[in-house]
Amino acid sequence: MRHRGRPSAPAPARAAALIAAAVLSACALTACAPAGEPVAGPAATRARSAHAPATDEPPYRRWGLPSPLAPAPAPARPKPPPRRALPPVLDRVTTSDRVVFLTYDDGAERDPRFVDMVRELRLPVSVFVTDSVAGPAYAHFARLREVGADLQNHTLDHAALRGLPYAGQRAEICGQQNKLNARFGVRPRLFRPPYGAYDTTTRRAAADCGITAIVLWRTPTDPHRLHPGDILATTPDRTPDLLRQIQQQHLTVGKLEDYL
Repeated sequence: MRHRGRPSAPAPARAAALIAAAVLSACALTACAPAGEPVAGPAATRARSAHAPATDEPPYRRWGLPSPLAPAPAPARPKPPPRRALPPVLDRVTTSDRVVFLTYDDGAERDPRFVDMVRELRLPVSVFVTDSVAGPAYAHFARLREVGADLQNHTLDHAALRGLPYAGQRAEICGQQNKLNARFGVRPRLFRPPYGAYDTTTRRAAADCGITAIVLWRTPTDPHRLHPGDILATTPDRTPDLLRQIQQQHLTVGKLEDYL
């Protein structure tokens, strides 16, 4: 006996419909993508979000700061030292501007996120580079320089200079001047002696290599009490915490090279 109503679909049509339904169901569960593209399922979404920061989040928040860094005032240009004078040795800058200065040593730490931090926060930093440490990864320091960091001299081999003869000290300082000039086209004006160790011979050799200031650093007895003009030595991983302290004390970061 025949039943009235819609006629039954032919067997091939019914099979095609069942296959299409199965494909649609599978795509709903796995978020089908065109051939050659990754599937955008939950795992893939988590992977992308772990590597790509949210574009609508301000950069200062990504680095844990409560507000943007205040811009540093434009400093008065320092007077150039007398020709061939011994360079001054300093661990702070005499200034009434509410700025401190961030410096980094050696070149052993090469976290690519530090390049992002310097770029996104427009952070003025000075990196004192030792060739024997940083030389194998000068490409990293080229990227830092491209985003605004200043590269300065920290000797060829990180030798303790105090007590060495003039020729040895000059070779360490001038040798690194030549390395940085060959690699980056710059001859630094600032020099930091390894371990902070120097003597009068260091100053003579530095002057003969074109250095205008020997830069040490301050270690505050109370890290929560910074002073305008302090030259601080830090590391990339400690920088966000230090920036928060700087902001809490109503200071900002200045460009050391503009003050010396």
